[in-house]
Amino acid sequence: MGHTPEQIPVLALWSAPRSRSTAFARMMTERGDRVVVHEPFSQVVDFGEAEVADRVAHNEQDVLAALRAIAAEKPVFFKDTTDFHYPTLLADEAFLSAATHTFIIRHPAEAIASHHALNPNLGRDEVGFAWLYEIFTAVQAATGTTPVVIDSDDLLDRPAETVRAYCSAVGIPYLPDALSWDPGMRSEWQATSKWHQSTSRTAGFTRGTGDGHEKVEADPVLRAYRDHHLPYYEKLRAAGLRP
Repeated sequence: MGHTPEQIPVLALWSAPRSRSTAFARMMTERGDRVVVHEPFSQVVDFGEAEVADRVAHNEQDVLAALRAIAAEKPVFFKDTTDFHYPTLLADEAFLSAATHTFIIRHPAEAIASHHALNPNLGRDEVGFAWLYEIFTAVQAATGTTPVVIDSDDLLDRPAETVRAYCSAVGIPYLPDALSWDPGMRSEWQATSKWHQSTSRTAGFTRGTGDGHEKVEADPVLRAYRDHHLPYYEKLRAAGLRP
């Protein structure tokens, strides 16, 4: 990425919904070395406004401007989910190449079962893996390199090794103390708190019990969603870090 004219200290984590990105962001908060911004793109699309640190954004353009402005003063980490489509982001080639965009994945059957439990009206595109892959390919095209992808199963099974590999890949120090934290609902999660209940009860990267595969297999609609998104997940998985 040495050829890009602009480098901005923004580290992004993109995720389909229910792929354990909030737990990863909780670790980034624990590190204390960056301003952590929670889901600015999805919130601005969903609610018409989003808090980006001390600024309020009303559209994607505002979010991009705010992230750049904050990063001019202190490094930024943001995580966001692809239950929406972000055309302004995808058109901003400078931001795609100048920030560091990373990705976290989870098997679509598990993500769909978890998402459907919170949103029974879940639509196919909101599952998010196709839109996630679109951002991945846009970043790949803008940078000429393959972005960092981690599998959330690796994060739960081998947290230290996975986070160490991630930190090494994006060029930040590995801080083992950040792998554990005090449980509790974070203030930045309040607007979407029902989505973060499980993470609020954790003190580290832990696996819940799940029968997502069976639930999805038994439901023809959810099974069709899974089959639609599986190829995008597989492509991302093929590009993933192997800690």
